[in-house]
Amino acid sequence: MATNGDPSMISPPSSISNGPEPQLPPLPPPLRSTQVLQPLSVYPVSTLSQEATYDYVFSGPLDSQALSSTLKLTSPPVRVRPDGNSGVDDGRSSTGTRHSPGSGLKRPRYIGDGTGSLGSRKSERCDGEDAESLRQLLIELQKQVSVMSMNLSAKLDDLQRGDRHLETTVALCEIRTQLQELTKSVESCQTEVSEVKRDMVAIKHELDTVQQVKEEIEELREYVDRLEEHTHRRKLRLLEQGLTFFLTYAIFAAVLGMLQFGYNTGVINAPEVNIENFMKDVYKDRYGEDISEEFIQQLYSVAVSIFAIGGMLGGISGGWMANRFGRKGGLLLNNVLGIAGACLMGFTKMSHSYEMLFLGRFIIGVNCGLNTSLVPMYISEIAPLNLRGGLGTVNQLAVTVGLLLSQVLGIEQILGTNDGWPVLLGLAICPAVLQLLLLPICPESPRYLLITKQWEEEARKALRRLRASNQVEEDIEEMRAEERAQQCESSISLIELICSPTLRAPLIIGIVMQLSQQFSGINAVFYYSTSLFMSSGLTEESAKFATIGIGAIMVSVLRENMG
Repeated sequence: MATNGDPSMISPPSSISNGPEPQLPPLPPPLRSTQVLQPLSVYPVSTLSQEATYDYVFSGPLDSQALSSTLKLTSPPVRVRPDGNSGVDDGRSSTGTRHSPGSGLKRPRYIGDGTGSLGSRKSERCDGEDAESLRQLLIELQKQVSVMSMNLSAKLDDLQRGDRHLETTVALCEIRTQLQELTKSVESCQTEVSEVKRDMVAIKHELDTVQQVKEEIEELREYVDRLEEHTHRRKLRLLEQGLTFFLTYAIFAAVLGMLQFGYNTGVINAPEVNIENFMKDVYKDRYGEDISEEFIQQLYSVAVSIFAIGGMLGGISGGWMANRFGRKGGLLLNNVLGIAGACLMGFTKMSHSYEMLFLGRFIIGVNCGLNTSLVPMYISEIAPLNLRGGLGTVNQLAVTVGLLLSQVLGIEQILGTNDGWPVLLGLAICPAVLQLLLLPICPESPRYLLITKQWEEEARKALRRLRASNQVEEDIEEMRAEERAQQCESSISLIELICSPTLRAPLIIGIVMQLSQQFSGINAVFYYSTSLFMSSGLTEESAKFATIGIGAIMVSVLRENMG
């Protein structure tokens, strides 16, 4: 056995014969600590006899019973040298090596025929002793090798099952867990990178959209600049427009309706006493008794106030009538009411009925209410841009002129008598008939034709007549701009107007302004100025002249405002 403690294994020769010595295979390299032991080789030992060919040849006969067991040896194998000095080689070279205890055994001479001399018998006896010694040696070697193999196997099992293996397994598990977490982190990062890419694509798309919007805004700015420049030039040309003959004619024909309103507002003032006397006579003739002063005042109050009630109804329906029949068509139809109301008031005394006076005042009130809506609308739509504000005051001037005319005609020297007051009231037919004759020649409102009816060519014809020029494109563009602005505005009903918190403040301001006008007492002056002056100590004639003075002051003030 090798002296270094390595396990050895006996390699059997192929055969034992009288021929040349068999060649043994080369020794394997010594076992290192890092090498894994191979399974132990098992070589059977055949029964030794003189006639048999032995697998393992030793000096002397061997006990087949002893060598019938199996030897489990590990490399390097133990070899029996073929020379006379048999020994165990540990894998090193023959020179300079140590041999096992069996190295001193002598190789016996083999006698092939089985017979011989005394020397041969001695030789057989010596061989038997040597074989016994070798057998004992092999048994010990087998035990030692078995113990060493078991120890090595147990050591390897301990190493495999030991702490190092556990530490390695734990480390591998931790590494595997970390790799799984790292994989999840990488997948999460990939997902986040994908989301970031999508966000970047969306941001790029938004940036492109913003850039496109920016370019569109720049184009719109350029367009707005050009439009403003064009609008400025158009306004300059519009401001250069002036009054033409046909425009003046149309304005005069339209303001006759406001003259009607002023006349019927003030016509009831001067003949107050004459109207009250008429009512007393009618009441006495009907009922055979005199009417009380209190009741006659109530009847006169009804004749005065019913005009305002009719005016309220006419003013409310003015917008509908203007859109339904047009500005010009509405004024023409309104004259029918004016003529009917004037006739009823003019024939009141002839019919001997003050109820006809009430009905006539109500109808003429509706006529005047419609005029207050239709006339300013028509004048503002046919007037040039530079004259629109000034021509708006023509309406108030016509009202004051009508007031002054009714006050002048109401004096006793003209129609302020018991027989003349029905004529004074019936003269309200004149503005209506005159307007009915003059207005058909006038064109319809160009804005109504273009915006409401969408009759562009008819609007051009009307503008050419009013402007006395073929250059009407500026007016058409201005109307188009007004139409676009009107379309952008949302229309609301009267209930929505009242309930809207946003429009509540402007609505209250408008109502207060109108109420302040009524609370100022101007209507009392229009209707009762003669009675007020008479109660102040003036005579009836002087009171009527004082009322005329009030009307003249109003006309002069408005004339100055127009100038």
